[in-house]
Amino acid sequence: MSIEVYRDTWGIPHLRAADALELVHAQGRTTALDRAWQLEVERHRAQGTTAAFLGTEAVEWDVFARRAQLADTARRCFDALDEPTRTWVRAYVDGVNAGLAAGARRAPEFAATGLAPGRWEPWTPLAVWLSRHILFAGFPSKLWRDHVARRLGEEYAELFATDGPAASGSNGWLVTGDRTATGAALIAGDPHRIIEAPGVYQQIRLACPEYDVVGLAVPGVPGLAHFGHTGTVAWAITNAMADYQDLYRERLRRTEDGEVAALGPDGWAPARVHTETVEVKGADPVEIEVIETARGPVIIDGPEDVISLRYPPRLTGELGFATLPALLAARTVADVDRAFDRWVEPVNVVQAADTEGGTLHRVAGHVPLRGRDNRLRTVPAWEPGHEWHGGAHDPMPREPVDGVAVMANARGLATPLGVEFAAPHRAQRIARLLDASKSWTAPEMAAVHTDTHLASARPLLSLLAALPDLGLEAREVRDRLLCWNRRMAAGSTDAALFAAVRGAVVRRLAEHPALAGLAEPPAYPALFQPWLALVPRVAYALGTLLAGGPVPEADRLAAVRAALEEVAAAPPTDPWGATHRLAPWAALPALTDGTDEWPGLDGDHDCVLSTSSVPGLTDHSARGPAARYVWDLARREDSLWVVPLGASGVPGDPHARDQLPLWLRGDLVPVVTDWDRLIEERHDHR
Repeated sequence: MSIEVYRDTWGIPHLRAADALELVHAQGRTTALDRAWQLEVERHRAQGTTAAFLGTEAVEWDVFARRAQLADTARRCFDALDEPTRTWVRAYVDGVNAGLAAGARRAPEFAATGLAPGRWEPWTPLAVWLSRHILFAGFPSKLWRDHVARRLGEEYAELFATDGPAASGSNGWLVTGDRTATGAALIAGDPHRIIEAPGVYQQIRLACPEYDVVGLAVPGVPGLAHFGHTGTVAWAITNAMADYQDLYRERLRRTEDGEVAALGPDGWAPARVHTETVEVKGADPVEIEVIETARGPVIIDGPEDVISLRYPPRLTGELGFATLPALLAARTVADVDRAFDRWVEPVNVVQAADTEGGTLHRVAGHVPLRGRDNRLRTVPAWEPGHEWHGGAHDPMPREPVDGVAVMANARGLATPLGVEFAAPHRAQRIARLLDASKSWTAPEMAAVHTDTHLASARPLLSLLAALPDLGLEAREVRDRLLCWNRRMAAGSTDAALFAAVRGAVVRRLAEHPALAGLAEPPAYPALFQPWLALVPRVAYALGTLLAGGPVPEADRLAAVRAALEEVAAAPPTDPWGATHRLAPWAALPALTDGTDEWPGLDGDHDCVLSTSSVPGLTDHSARGPAARYVWDLARREDSLWVVPLGASGVPGDPHARDQLPLWLRGDLVPVVTDWDRLIEERHDHR
């Protein structure tokens, strides 16, 4: 093989090969060397086998992965790929397998758990992709709406509709050439995900005679699905917040011969059923029954509810992986547009710009055609009218770009496709910031990335301002907050004071008798509890609940008053960053820094710098910008990027944490395109 591996000063891999297949092989091998533990955790998550080495805490996910049949769906989707794409994915997998043993020798987690590196199958990257995105559309929110409707009444089913704590979103914006200093477009943004150690995004460069692309890869998946710059065209995505998965309440019965039948609109029909065993380290194995009805696999099989999940890849055998090699070869916006025509999962808003002045702002993915009830709640499988009609929304929404286009999970392009969207604060703030200049440069985008203004503070501050007859201490706290600049800066004691009052209000509203019926969630698997917990739901719908809903106005004001007095009696003396600290997820936390050692953070959930805590529950932030990027269409070498931790997934490696200080400050790393400025690694590729 003719493969060259280079690194820049941040350890970011730059790969060069004789052709596209050798290059994707090199991508797989290099990822295995840098991220062996992460790759193996993802492979096992996709197969539902993590509890075998992580123990009882991993059982819930493994059971869900088995019941949802993620691995089998990935096999189907791989078999349905066209032959060139199958060959390309196989080459990546061959590269992973070639590097995995050496990568595992560098990773102490393998010895700590007794795990030996396994073998990747050709379909494994598709399974990894599916397992990472199966919850992206937030179908558990339908369980929450059912819960609200049952306990509070149908009129309140959508009361809490807002971007919730388990949702995944992003910021992204496109600035056309007439608003930049160079006359060429800029694309910038930051995907918001659970911050993981190692990181969910891998900075990488892929070069061969056919193309030369820099971008952010998902370890375990070939190519650059979400963010990339080929030199002549660049693209980026955010979660469209579309609804494309349905939940059905099922009625099952056992037949005389031991088989299972499910009741559909046309009567009883056989369901597919088999048993699987989840091995658990340090505990007895768990045997589960895997059932699939005509709607889809049963993911909840409880004493009260049996619920199946219908999702497009399971039905169509398509994930959209043919898009990935097409993106690498793109030269223009039209090429990117055609590539995303084949995209399926998840549904994204896409932005792109090229060096010829072309721009793109569209939605890509598969949203099935069906009734509105399906999108809102679980629906009875046995009633007619809830079937999928066949096909999908087509054409997908798009609009021209006039100066600036912003995507931040709020209502916009994808409004006809979804139910719950992010509050408009981030999108409006980004647009306002971008309107301040017509000569933007790539470095100046850091000021947008790191903006900490909290527009969602307004409803609570307005109520504070209207409170009469306060005691001296409470008046002093209120006056401080009314003079506060509404910036959630890590060093701000006023931000900490606001967060304390907000948290106290959230807890009081959650304890109000009008919402008491929601405090006890349904007996669904623990995996879905983040969507069903009352305090987070109140926290993220606070503006709505302070303005209306089942809590009477007088009681809302009383809750705000009591919260203010509580905090005034013992106001926080430390700044926001003392409690608003990074809390990344790791499959094996014992080998990462403790949460109390992670740094304090600027920002908050509704800030452009969206470092999400859960008001009323914790100030720790497990979710935030999983990367930042600025793609410069004038000169690719003027582009910038950063990830929260570093390029390496090996604890103790010099590049495992070296980007963290930059990420905290809002600084970005230059994208190096000059091969002479890189250091070549020597590997035996035989």
